[in-house]
Amino acid sequence: MPGARYYGGNDVIDEIENLCRDRALAAFRLDAASWGVNVQPYSGSPANFAAYTALLNPHDRIMGLDLPSGGHLTHGYYTAGGKKISATSIYFESLPYKVSAANGYIDYDKLEEKAMDFRPKLIICGGSAYPRDWDYARLRAVADKVGAMLLCDMAHISGLVAAQVFQLYRNRLKINECMNVDEAANPFEFCDVVTTTTHKSLRGPRAGMIFYRKGPKPAKKGQPEGAVYDYEDKINFAVFPSLQGGPHNHQIAALAVALKQTLTPGFKAYAKQVKANAVAVGKYLMSKGYKMVTDGTDNHLVLWDLRPLGLTGNKVEKMCDLCSITLNKNAVFGDSSALSPGGVRIGAPAMTSRGLVEKDFEQIAEFLHQAVTICLNIQKEHGKLLKDFSKGLVNNKDIENLKVEVEKFALSFDMPGFSLESMKYKE
Repeated sequence: MPGARYYGGNDVIDEIENLCRDRALAAFRLDAASWGVNVQPYSGSPANFAAYTALLNPHDRIMGLDLPSGGHLTHGYYTAGGKKISATSIYFESLPYKVSAANGYIDYDKLEEKAMDFRPKLIICGGSAYPRDWDYARLRAVADKVGAMLLCDMAHISGLVAAQVFQLYRNRLKINECMNVDEAANPFEFCDVVTTTTHKSLRGPRAGMIFYRKGPKPAKKGQPEGAVYDYEDKINFAVFPSLQGGPHNHQIAALAVALKQTLTPGFKAYAKQVKANAVAVGKYLMSKGYKMVTDGTDNHLVLWDLRPLGLTGNKVEKMCDLCSITLNKNAVFGDSSALSPGGVRIGAPAMTSRGLVEKDFEQIAEFLHQAVTICLNIQKEHGKLLKDFSKGLVNNKDIENLKVEVEKFALSFDMPGFSLESMKYKE
């Protein structure tokens, strides 16, 4: 840590890291007396495992959102057959909670029921493909009820949290109530520890951060008077020397720049546009009769359920790659295979950074509609097996024509800091 390095000559590095830590707290409006942050994790997965190492003992119990429900590997994923995929499920005892099969939203009642039986030491919220906001207050109540700590992995939505932009989904009274608010539901208000990557909606370099509570704990029945949070030393020690060697100082410097940008009006405008663009994609595709998981989104992504079409995510991903469209195959609830899942995940941040607005994302959705139509035609002609389907992708005029249209459209937008005309970086 700054001021306590294993080697000399780091006075400037110390200044940069301290600046980065200060800016991280400022980006999320956190009081330095109540919150601390470690900015040394190499990325999100190392940040998560460092947090677990700090907070837990081997074989302690954890609960996280199941991967096919939109969770992340590092939240304790193992297959339905019991194969432990993530190291988190190898070193800790994991029980997933899931979304409702009826509507795709997290089933908080079932989560609470499981937690009461399982009694985890840590509950993890946050996901990699969950298109709705989280009820952090309900999760806090469950955690308190079972004596668990609450950790939020906000890797995908950290830029939106920093900019305070969300549509808050509430399910506290067993009703779906959507409330338009200018301020995001804030994980810091309810969680003990918050982790994040920095290169997704936060628009920074590839790195990670761990935020942790510090100072006096709020008074609680059964808790010793004057109790304080003890996360700081444990988390810092878990990051280094327990799990990492020297920090990537160039990434920390880059992160300091990105965090300063989050405080600008332009960043908040970008984050609002990200959400608006994701909503636009979902609405357009649904107007064509397609199924979006949860029938829309509160954040930066939509999850397209392709199963009603008889298509798989790997086929659509392969098709889109050939058409110069980048998205990824993604599991949806009920899937058993991550390699041949039933959906694709579509994100808005990258193209929003190039200046696209709702009407442009509607055009992107039209391209996606055309790509899926081509997929259906190829599958009808060549068959469902991937090897047979792939034959229909070769020398396909429809694909070639769509690729031309997509690239023409994409080239009409600037790249940030890059001149398309000369293909040279601007001064």
